[in-house]
Amino acid sequence: MSKIKAGYLPLYIKLYDDENPATRKPLEAYMHTLINMLESQGLEIIPAEPCRIKEEFAAAAKKFNDEDVDVVITQHLAYSPSLESIDALLSLKAPIVVFDTTPDYQLVDCAGYYNGITPNHGIHGVQDMCNLLKRNGRDYFICAGHALHSEVISEVVGMCRAAKAAKFFRNEKIGSVGGSFTSMGDFLVSDERYKSDIGPVVKYMTKEVVAEYLPKVTEEEIDAEIALDQHKYACEITWEKEYREATRSGLAIRKWMEAEGLDAATVNFLTLDICGLPKMPFIECCKIMERGQGYAGEGDVLTAGLVGALMSVWPDTTFVEMFCPDWKDDVILLSHMGESNPHLGQWKPLLCNKKFNYNSCGNTVSMYNCYRPGDAVYVNLAPMNDSFTLIVTPVELLDKGLVNGVYREATQGWMKPCKPLRRFLKEFSEAGGTHHSAMVYNAKVEEIEAFGRMMGFDVVTIA
Repeated sequence: MSKIKAGYLPLYIKLYDDENPATRKPLEAYMHTLINMLESQGLEIIPAEPCRIKEEFAAAAKKFNDEDVDVVITQHLAYSPSLESIDALLSLKAPIVVFDTTPDYQLVDCAGYYNGITPNHGIHGVQDMCNLLKRNGRDYFICAGHALHSEVISEVVGMCRAAKAAKFFRNEKIGSVGGSFTSMGDFLVSDERYKSDIGPVVKYMTKEVVAEYLPKVTEEEIDAEIALDQHKYACEITWEKEYREATRSGLAIRKWMEAEGLDAATVNFLTLDICGLPKMPFIECCKIMERGQGYAGEGDVLTAGLVGALMSVWPDTTFVEMFCPDWKDDVILLSHMGESNPHLGQWKPLLCNKKFNYNSCGNTVSMYNCYRPGDAVYVNLAPMNDSFTLIVTPVELLDKGLVNGVYREATQGWMKPCKPLRRFLKEFSEAGGTHHSAMVYNAKVEEIEAFGRMMGFDVVTIA
């Protein structure tokens, strides 16, 4: 995972330099303290010198655009008149995160000491700037608080993660094996609309592509992959021929993804035999996510791209589907035929024989697990006729599994929504949610909401 590259734009006023140049020194020292705190959280900071007048702001904006930063963080060292900065801010290619903070936690301490206005009045510069941004239709993301007495540093970093994920989504390359599932319309978008409205490019593994890459898989590579499986996973596979041919199919897809520089992929189990692959490679579908790449089933390039984008900054992400409601306990069974992120299992993933009659390839092998307990964010990207809706909701994965730890016919998990099940399902479908989604552990709803806004999606939060 590459570092998030953030431009850092300090705003100041020339009037103070003209009146007393020494005033700036302690404010710059505090700025560098904040930069160090952000860098300690994994950001790569590209700083500008404190900007006061239009020419300085324009030079800083050009630097950030030339550096292709993922996000720009603004910090008011003091009040700064907005007409000096607004043109430069509107020229930025990256999202704007407004870091609204000041050095002193308390203006008057218990001894009656007054820290003064000069170092602590940047907030009304923030207000001046944000008014101009809003009037000009430019979105921005506010993070306000004291650096040592709030979570504002982590909030800034979270907004930067959202910006990185949005940029990743716009530049993704996604592979499709077998095309889309016939008559499955909820997640279906044309390649042309996907490219124009979001950004990803879709590549197809056709018969010709399979004919190129399948012969490149050697028996030695299959042996090595199976040996690695025996080391990493629990294995109950007894169908050796099916295992080898499924591995051959998976390695062919892997070689193709590497050669094409693909960030995500989807496999349609109904039609991959038409492409010429010998077996449905369920295990490789899981390994795609294990490697940090996006995946969705059944030819769903839209959700594959979403999973890939989220995974680029939140690695504990997986493709999921809501399958069955348990009305009594207010929980939902998450399940799928055999595709999940192995990192998220409660137990060591299990490799099993899999009876399979959905295409002419016949029986294959698969990987199963049960999702580990914990808090997560359930994320759904739903295409509308003229827009996209991102549905975001906090959920809990329960410490609950089936007999013997793993159900030997599908991956599964038990999800507790944030509200009674019947209300949750009602609101989800009223928003137009599709039946393919992403689920993200160790993320905050606010970060995923910001990602959606940065993408230009309509964001619906169920909370």
